[in-house]
Amino acid sequence: MSVVKQANVYFDGKCVSHTVQFADGSKKTIGVILPSSLTFNTGAPETMEGVGGSCRVRLQGNDGQPGAWTNYGAGQSFDVPGNSSFEIACDEAYHYVCHFG
Repeated sequence: MSVVKQANVYFDGKCVSHTVQFADGSKKTIGVILPSSLTFNTGAPETMEGVGGSCRVRLQGNDGQPGAWTNYGAGQSFDVPGNSSFEIACDEAYHYVCHFG
């Protein structure tokens, strides 16, 4: 396992993460989203695992239109399909682990 020392910084610092790479080629990011409303696009499928704080999430539907907002907190996770997008709104710092693939 190795950690990429350079941080991933998105949306003017509202989302910051670090990448962890495993010997089998898989990777995860560990990060925080500060209070904000953001839209992320995905390449690979992702599972976002909340480890602190809370958020509201709206996934892109199969028809390309946004779905309903759903609340998530620590100990909960949500799946995002590959080649998709999701909106996330945080009123407090939301700490997460993002699992790819």
